Amino acid sequence: MRKNWILLFSLVFCFCSITAQTARKEIESNILRSASNYYAYPSENLPILTPAPKGYQPFYIDHYGRHGSRWLINKNQYALPVEQLTRAERNGKLTEKGKQVLAELKKIEKSSVNRLGELTDLGADQHKGIAERMYKNFPQIFAGATPIDARSTIVIRCILSMENECQQLISMNPKLKITHDASHADMYYLNYNDTTLKDLRREADKVFAQYIKTHVHPQHILNSLINDNSFVRDSIDVIKFISDLFDVTSNQQSHYTKVSFYDLFNKDEIYDLWQAENVYWYMNYGPSPITKGRMPYSQSNLLKNMIASADKAIATGKSGATLRFGHEVCVMPLACLMELNNCGKSVDNLDELADQWQNYKIFPMGCNIQMIFYKKTGSKDILVKVLLNEKEATLPVQTDMKPYYHWKDLRAYYEKKLGSYN
Repeated sequence: MRKNWILLFSLVFCFCSITAQTARKEIESNILRSASNYYAYPSENLPILTPAPKGYQPFYIDHYGRHGSRWLINKNQYALPVEQLTRAERNGKLTEKGKQVLAELKKIEKSSVNRLGELTDLGADQHKGIAERMYKNFPQIFAGATPIDARSTIVIRCILSMENECQQLISMNPKLKITHDASHADMYYLNYNDTTLKDLRREADKVFAQYIKTHVHPQHILNSLINDNSFVRDSIDVIKFISDLFDVTSNQQSHYTKVSFYDLFNKDEIYDLWQAENVYWYMNYGPSPITKGRMPYSQSNLLKNMIASADKAIATGKSGATLRFGHEVCVMPLACLMELNNCGKSVDNLDELADQWQNYKIFPMGCNIQMIFYKKTGSKDILVKVLLNEKEATLPVQTDMKPYYHWKDLRAYYEKKLGSYN
């Protein structure tokens, strides 16, 4: 018996050792994942979807998606690295590598003028691809003159993302009856700003500032760009410089370009910077105990709207789709509120977060949540399957036909959860 326990302990230890570096291995196998919310939509090698149970046919899609890849939003993200390196150049402190990087950064900054936050060509193509696969995955829904209700936030990159999907759908079936809108009237659920959470976010900012100090070590990259450590100490805003430089580096994948700065960072720096971003997003938009698990509820209005839309579609019994377009600050907390996969997991120790909750699996550019509803002739039972970025997700209720769930069970769970939140 003792030998059996020793064997079991050894197997558990080996399993833990193998899985402990999951996030790091995933990032090292695909460095682009380190970009967090700048990660370009991963549309390659998507899994084959599980066929519906016998007799069930899809008839409605309830959807919320983020805009596609974009330019950076804040001009200082482009300007500050240029400004800091230019200061070093004036003082003769740049290495040869630093001079090369500065020259490329100047070109990128110049090309960003009057483009901040706008959808890129790649972002447009991402939505065309998502729409095409949606159509091919669920042709029954998009047959004939099916009504499609498309709505976007009032932000231009979201509107253009919506239009690219709608144009793709109409090109595949010109008979579709698509209505599209972008109005302040819908912002209360498409991009609700819950001001009651500000105090919690201030507390999270304090924790994050301390986390950065102890977990981000940029000395290697600074030494490769600037040849004087005392100049760095006295003249460079190190954390801000590294943060903005990494943002530019990460967001290069939002463009059709071969210019990359990833070679500036070693593996430890990349992983540390991603971990910091992972912590930031978890505390500010995820179910972190530090923010009392309240952040996902910022999307209560959105989930209520999705439930109401599904109820209406079920009542009519007709095929259709509701397509909503917004931002990652909605997709992430919505995924956590819905408890898709492990999105709703509570993790106390931030140093253990990386291998239990990874932001790049939730909210890349173009990320989306699709609730697919199924019905069966002669039955009142409605099934639902949820796709997170086009991959079948687990849901927080029991089912006898995974990845399909009984809508009455899931709806009751969400109604109770939303009702209990004050």
